[in-house]
Amino acid sequence: MIKRIPLTPRSVADFYQNVMAALSEIGIEVRIWTMPQEISEPLPFDQDYQHATYDPEYAQRFWRILVQVDRVMTLFRSRFVGKSSPVHFFWGSFDLAVTRFSGRHAPEHPGGVPNMADWVTREAYSHEVSSCGFWPGGGAVAEPVFYAYAYPAPEGFQDYPVQPQEAFYSSDMQEFILPYEAVRQADDPDAALLTFLQSTYEAAANLGHWDRAALERNPHL
Repeated sequence: MIKRIPLTPRSVADFYQNVMAALSEIGIEVRIWTMPQEISEPLPFDQDYQHATYDPEYAQRFWRILVQVDRVMTLFRSRFVGKSSPVHFFWGSFDLAVTRFSGRHAPEHPGGVPNMADWVTREAYSHEVSSCGFWPGGGAVAEPVFYAYAYPAPEGFQDYPVQPQEAFYSSDMQEFILPYEAVRQADDPDAALLTFLQSTYEAAANLGHWDRAALERNPHL
């Protein structure tokens, strides 16, 4: 049996109820936690009648961006032979990310991510990481951006000279930022993004004294 749910403007609560009903009709009984994560003032899915906008054109544009970013980030990931996450999508903050690990333990993370159990964050950051990704923006960040951070951030991380020239360190976000628009308008968008991913990784790896020779396929790329 196949069930289809049209993607049309409707509230989050209506969409949630339709999805759960469709699963039940085909014999799949599931229970999920209905509370959104990583956002302030969340509304449970089954109670959210406030958010009801769906624009097919912009949903398609966002998907096309994710496809291209995934392609470039997968290339970046292939240069690392140490432990690395896949390129994966976080539904809580709606970002596409990939993380490299040094292999060494990290100090316990303080937690405090909105509506996320501290044990989840501490498990995620149990070892040193250099992480990067694409985020459509929100809150204090009004535009789509690429980002990169390290945990724990080594001394001097925020002052490391990263590329391309449009990239900068955000003290508020505590991570490097590269506006999506700068990549979109670059003569070679792939090269601009790869330069950002590589130079911000080097900020973490060089200042944090990672064993780059053992972790990278070619440390000079």
